[in-house]
Amino acid sequence: MSEWYEKGYAGGPMVKVPGFPRPLYPPDAAEHGKRPSVEGPDVIGYKRTVWRAGRWEGPASSFDEAYSNGFAHGRSGNVGETGIAGVQRQQHLDATGWIGEATFNTLRSIRCPEGPHAGEMAMDATAAKLIAEAWEMFGGAEPPPVKNGAVRLAALERARAELGYVEASGNRTKYGDWYGMDGNPWCAMFVTWCFEHGAGDVERDSSSFQRGSHYAYCPYMVDDARHGRNGLLTTDDPIPGDVVLFDWSRDTIYDHVGIFERAVDGSGFEAIEGNTSPSNNSNGGQVMRRTRDRYAQGTVFVRVAE
Repeated sequence: MSEWYEKGYAGGPMVKVPGFPRPLYPPDAAEHGKRPSVEGPDVIGYKRTVWRAGRWEGPASSFDEAYSNGFAHGRSGNVGETGIAGVQRQQHLDATGWIGEATFNTLRSIRCPEGPHAGEMAMDATAAKLIAEAWEMFGGAEPPPVKNGAVRLAALERARAELGYVEASGNRTKYGDWYGMDGNPWCAMFVTWCFEHGAGDVERDSSSFQRGSHYAYCPYMVDDARHGRNGLLTTDDPIPGDVVLFDWSRDTIYDHVGIFERAVDGSGFEAIEGNTSPSNNSNGGQVMRRTRDRYAQGTVFVRVAE
């Protein structure tokens, strides 16, 4: 008797979703003229589906939004590590590891081959919800590339010019006064000031930030970036002028924000941050250049639209 992975998956009626969120390409697709996909909830939905289909490793709680080469092509020849390409081969599709509509519809149609969920649709309600969220975010196409242009570099220039600034006392700063919330923790208001405070140079101000509205609270910035709101998107490849947010205790509540300046050795990078100091990362009262490691805490990099 043949094993489940030696024949096509049992099928069923396609799981209902609002639409195909977008084609997905891993980083190495750039060698073939394709632009690698930005992160999104659809990636988690596909990882969950392929995991339930027996071709990816769990637990589901560990899945991230990055469409990696490993998930696209498989990490090894072990069935449980073959990813999208493993499903494609089993269903006699071109095993590119890219997700187009044929693979998308296949993932909506196959059933779990074994285990406690055998016979259920591999794309369960949780995965379908993630696909629907991505459809709302992307609407069928990858967002256009964002150029490394005037807005982000202008914000970085403004941040550099503020190095050495020290609050008066009790979180009293010119950034909080300008924003309208003086006397409160001000790292996010400092970043907003840098992106928005253009002294009349509108072309170098950001439409993502707004005085008195966006942003004084780090978790709002992370949530908007993860959902593609206000021209913010998460990225794994930060460039100068991107925003970087920190979750010191890894409790999913982001505590602090700065402006990415440059990468240094390994996983290190430098950022210019407000309301920080060597003795207090998030409420140190100064504008400083800090050296960080992306893996030392929860870290999210955010690309700001031009």
